[in-house]
Amino acid sequence: MFGLVDCNNFYVSCERVFQPRYEGRPVVVLSNNDGNIISRSAEAKALGLQMGDPYFQVKPLLQQHNVTVFSSNYALYGDMSRRVMWYLGQSAPGVEIYSIDEAFLDLAGMEKHLGSLDAFARKIRAGVKARTGIPTCVGVAPTKTLAKLANRIAKKNPDLGGVLYLDNADRRAWALGQVAVGDVWGIGRQYAAKLTAAGIDTAADLARVSDTWARKHLGGVVGARLVQELQGRPCAGLHPSEDGTLARQSISCSRTFGRPLAAFADVQAAVASFLSRAAEKLRRQNDTAHVLTVFLSKNRFATNVLPPFSRSATLTLPSGPTADTTVLLSYARAMLSRLWEPGTLYHKAGVVLDGLEPPGTGQQLSLFDSPAPIPNKREEKSLQAERPGLMASLDALNQRFGRGTVRVASAVLPPATGGRPVRAPWEGKAQWCSPAYTTRLEDLLIVR
Repeated sequence: MFGLVDCNNFYVSCERVFQPRYEGRPVVVLSNNDGNIISRSAEAKALGLQMGDPYFQVKPLLQQHNVTVFSSNYALYGDMSRRVMWYLGQSAPGVEIYSIDEAFLDLAGMEKHLGSLDAFARKIRAGVKARTGIPTCVGVAPTKTLAKLANRIAKKNPDLGGVLYLDNADRRAWALGQVAVGDVWGIGRQYAAKLTAAGIDTAADLARVSDTWARKHLGGVVGARLVQELQGRPCAGLHPSEDGTLARQSISCSRTFGRPLAAFADVQAAVASFLSRAAEKLRRQNDTAHVLTVFLSKNRFATNVLPPFSRSATLTLPSGPTADTTVLLSYARAMLSRLWEPGTLYHKAGVVLDGLEPPGTGQQLSLFDSPAPIPNKREEKSLQAERPGLMASLDALNQRFGRGTVRVASAVLPPATGGRPVRAPWEGKAQWCSPAYTTRLEDLLIVR
């Protein structure tokens, strides 16, 4: 048996934990740079607001219905997610953290000791709520696909009390008939249209097709396994989690700027900030990278901008794989200089680290590779001898005192003016960002 625990309207719920006055009122959370809606309360959904709606388009509707708007606060959401997942890890034999607000539970064998898992699922739901204030729904079923489907139904039907346990064939048949084929986990928009054209409208219809038909029309063995999962035959177990234990094959960090940037120093500082974050993630999973990509983008929607809208440069590091921020930055600066077009307004920048491997694995070098240009001798010296102790100390300080406490000089924010910090020119808009209630001492709530 598998369980799927999904936090309801997670970003909105995190905001409501610390500001309960917004319970029962329409609330939305916006994406980076206050661009689009990425989380909606049930009350906001009832107004017709959709995921991905641009803020500037729905602003009149938000004002008309007095909808509360928050900028995304990922420090808060990440920490609240960690608390939820920690509790789930203490409650179930195995956990796969599927996303920031979802986790699969391995409940194999627990029926022998607990009987019905319905009471256990309700205990999990109540425990998360009591410890974090986050509301959840729980689906329990013999396969991960059915657990996902059960969770969806539990979320859509308040009468179920947030839990649906598909413990027998009759319940599974009923549940399959409640879900449109396009809402089945793993069925995208194109496949949904194809299946509907073939007369397959619900998950129940899809569960009745043969393995041969699924292989032919649903992408081979992947489609056949999806159908088998809907039939109650498990084809997948828990995978390594997205909580840092899963070694990613590529690490990227990119942002749309809060305003267009035309100064090389500003864009260089933005790239330094993004690369510092990517290198931190790289070290966290104990890997090094030997391929670095830097890209710059213009505003493709501007009327006076001609294509290409984006330019990128990719380099296989001649000094070998590394996780040292200072080494990566020395190459990134040289690459950025080659990409730079004076007089251009840039809208976005980012970095990608590829070719990830554990430290000390060695590297296959090409006889004809030429080293990248090194701006000065000081940087060349740092390339020849990495300083893992320095990076370890930097990470330890930032982990203890908060992210960004210690940074490379090129990524430091402007100095404070009049006692208030000045936002870096590359930082996105966050007009309605709430405090970091759980990760910053200055923002801790004080009970009087």
